[in-house]
Amino acid sequence: MDVSVVIGGSAGIGQAAAVEIARRGASVIVTYRSHPDGAADAVERIEQFGGRAAALPLDVADIASLPAFRARVADVLAGWGEGRITSLVNNAGIGQASLIEDATEELWDRLHTILLKAPFFLTKELLPLIADGGSIVNTTSTSTHSTGLTVGYSAYGAMKGGLVVLTRYLAKELAPRGIRVNSVSPGVTRTRLGDDAFSRFPELIPEQSARVALGRIGEPEDVGKVIAFLTTRDAGWITGEDVEVSGGHDL
Repeated sequence: MDVSVVIGGSAGIGQAAAVEIARRGASVIVTYRSHPDGAADAVERIEQFGGRAAALPLDVADIASLPAFRARVADVLAGWGEGRITSLVNNAGIGQASLIEDATEELWDRLHTILLKAPFFLTKELLPLIADGGSIVNTTSTSTHSTGLTVGYSAYGAMKGGLVVLTRYLAKELAPRGIRVNSVSPGVTRTRLGDDAFSRFPELIPEQSARVALGRIGEPEDVGKVIAFLTTRDAGWITGEDVEVSGGHDL
């Protein structure tokens, strides 16, 4: 049976991706850091339609903890009678803006660790568990595109841009094993990032929606369905791509 590990699957795009992957028949392991209730909710939603899911704690910023996390994933697989995972979704993230004159080394290092270093070393750690012919999906951002530039997100965009490049390199490197590696770049999407900005400041929504060809901001499910598709065999001829999911942002 297909098994997917969704990093940062307790809310927003990660939770939506986990549920959509499960709807396509895979078992799902979701991770959480500070939102265990959200992870439990994801597991419950999946189990309600007969799927199989588990939740594991993980702080991706703690690189030294990754071997122990791999062991916990292996334990879940053994309990399910499975030997391998068939897809990995690197979705953990933070969103923090800062003009360059206000930026600190601490901010730069935190963004680098969570948005770029962690996906690299987490993929390295879990690679022995990923089945040949499997897939990896990295969540990037339209902040890496010329139409998605927003003042204050230079550090954030640089890390996400690095992840786009890493995606292409891993697609090439892992191709001999048939492992596909792609990234998904969400546009403006209603998530918990930015301290639930759209919930706290709904007046921002019309302005952002006006920049989208389809006339609204994205919902987590809009992106989750695309991530789920890329984990399936229906996307078996797609690798090394960065897929924008934005409703036509700044078209």
